[in-house]
Amino acid sequence: MSAAIRLAVTGMRCGGCAANVEKALRSVSGVTDVRVDLTVGSAEVCGAAPADALVAAVQRAGYEARVEGDGA
Repeated sequence: MSAAIRLAVTGMRCGGCAANVEKALRSVSGVTDVRVDLTVGSAEVCGAAPADALVAAVQRAGYEARVEGDGA
């Protein structure tokens, strides 16, 4: 089973924003699954990608992100 990392994502305003964040996260090597929730401003990422790479990918897409929970 792959590890899950939950990110708090700010700056998403619409479904297109959520799709951009999902695409950015899926582009990171090691990611196996992504679920972005626009309503609560979060993303859950499964796989073996490092948290800092996920945050950086979201930032490159034009949004802000931070790791939630134990990884924060």
